[in-house]
Amino acid sequence: MALPSPNDKRHVFICGLHRSGTTVLAQRIGKFKDCTGFEGTGAIMDEGQFLQDVYPPLVVHGGVGKFGFAPESHLTEKSSLLTPTNIARLRQCWEAHWDGSRAVRIEKTPGNLVMSRFLQAAFPNAHFIVIKRHPVAVSLASQKWSRSPIHELFEHWLRCYEMFEADKRYLAHVYELSYEDYIENPARYLKQIADFIGVECSSFCQEKAAAEYNKKYFAQWDQLLGTSGCGSYYRYIARLYDGRFAKYGYCLVSPSTETNDPLGKRTVIDSVVGPLLSVAWDLYAVVWRADLQLRIAVQRLAHRYLPGKIRRVVRNAQASIGRHNLWKRAED
Repeated sequence: MALPSPNDKRHVFICGLHRSGTTVLAQRIGKFKDCTGFEGTGAIMDEGQFLQDVYPPLVVHGGVGKFGFAPESHLTEKSSLLTPTNIARLRQCWEAHWDGSRAVRIEKTPGNLVMSRFLQAAFPNAHFIVIKRHPVAVSLASQKWSRSPIHELFEHWLRCYEMFEADKRYLAHVYELSYEDYIENPARYLKQIADFIGVECSSFCQEKAAAEYNKKYFAQWDQLLGTSGCGSYYRYIARLYDGRFAKYGYCLVSPSTETNDPLGKRTVIDSVVGPLLSVAWDLYAVVWRADLQLRIAVQRLAHRYLPGKIRRVVRNAQASIGRHNLWKRAED
């Protein structure tokens, strides 16, 4: 399919898991000539999922590091949500936050990765920019939000990108890049993206991106594999998942490691203790989620019985604290 003319309204959806660089990418593209994105909306990370009421936000499907496991999160052109009324409603919700004088609208939500076919059906002129980042960096960076064991976060990374690979053949306009390539040469990839969506690349495309963000996670991963008390667990899952990530161009051994066998010889301890620690992490995750469900139940009871004025004060305070913490973590 040919690119639409510059006078047509185009919708560009940024896709990628949490902590994959989607926010920075959306902000940069939103500043291209004739582009408009979400900025200063008050929604968490200015994500489109929080600025509409047609489809459920990711938290309904488990949130960070979990949503891809929920079959309901995978939306396609066959979704029952794709009614004329809902499509009009979705466009209306987002148009309120875009600059109507610009031809290209930018929207970023991690869940776009598993609902691209749905979005294309709602916005026939849709273009998808898909970014992926090393699973070690994504998993370690998002673990503080999801409280999931690393092997579950690895599995989630694979599940989401495997779904996208299956959906990609149905999409008309797709551009893919890696976070690692982008930070090495942002000007090159921003120019390619501008060409892909049919706009002029702004002069700020010459800026340089910091290449340090992955290094701290690789250093942490090296420590977990080598000297941590749970090293047997991390070496076990590294061996378990390394082959599956290889087809995406990623290795579960830090690029800084130069030994021929950085994981060392497989020992009896690793073979026995690794799987046991994996089960222990799963049990911890179950307990944490049970605690979360208990807190949600308490909040519901409070909502039912506390006076409305007090509920509003508490809700506003929680939202303020939540936004502060999210923005602070996003800087890591």
